[in-house]
Amino acid sequence: MQARAVDARRAAVLGKPIAHSLSPVLHRAAYEELGLTGWSYDRFELDEAALPGFVGQLGPEWAGLSVTMPLKRAVIPLLDEISDTAASVEAVNTVVFTEDGRRLGDNTDIPGMVAALRERGIEQVDSAAILGAGATASSALAALARICTGEVVAYVRSAARAAEMRQWGERLDVEVRTADWADAAEALDAPLVIATTPAGATDALAHAVPERPAALFDVLYDPWPTALAARWSMIGGAVVSGLDLLVHQAVLQVEQMTGLRPAPVEAMRKAGEHALAAR
Repeated sequence: MQARAVDARRAAVLGKPIAHSLSPVLHRAAYEELGLTGWSYDRFELDEAALPGFVGQLGPEWAGLSVTMPLKRAVIPLLDEISDTAASVEAVNTVVFTEDGRRLGDNTDIPGMVAALRERGIEQVDSAAILGAGATASSALAALARICTGEVVAYVRSAARAAEMRQWGERLDVEVRTADWADAAEALDAPLVIATTPAGATDALAHAVPERPAALFDVLYDPWPTALAARWSMIGGAVVSGLDLLVHQAVLQVEQMTGLRPAPVEAMRKAGEHALAAR
């Protein structure tokens, strides 16, 4: 542990629902490891209507906020500036308060995805598949814009979702082709599969995992493993979990809010694993 004389500061995660969030566990573990004994990190359940009032009353003791659904877009008008990364997907998950009172927004989900993949040795792929088309899928596309040199196939359930994914592809300069969810088993042959769907949505695909699977990034972390991730790992494929993503995006948040680098990745991961095991 590093002993540092740092003024007491506050941070928190905002969203609804929020009771399940692991962010307090991860950030508090980082503060302990970094010797930030005066720092605190809490959670507040807020909807879009309550957000402006909450942010507006925060004092100079606040260092930053983690923002989760449904507030990632709603927070943008309340900020003085957002990063290019956040603007690319119209979503902010990190707010940092500067010494001069400015509110800066960023999105650490996207570089967090890239970091989680790189930790497993996945630096670049020539194609990829995305299962699902929700908000996380757009972040996945933005991450793939950094590491995928070829086509991304998105497997979706409706024509409207397909159109959205193609629009995100154009915006992010990613070659996107859409396919029907009924053919999602075909996705499993891709060099990298990113599952962005809710719990249970990919369970029926577990039987279709190929004999030599490449890499699966399943953004879920509770329950874990998913049926798809369990089968994938059993056969010997590389698996990146939602906890990996959660840790790496939180690492970047801690670094931005505290100004201390590097954040303690392993201490944060162990804290997350312990908390999940206790559920």
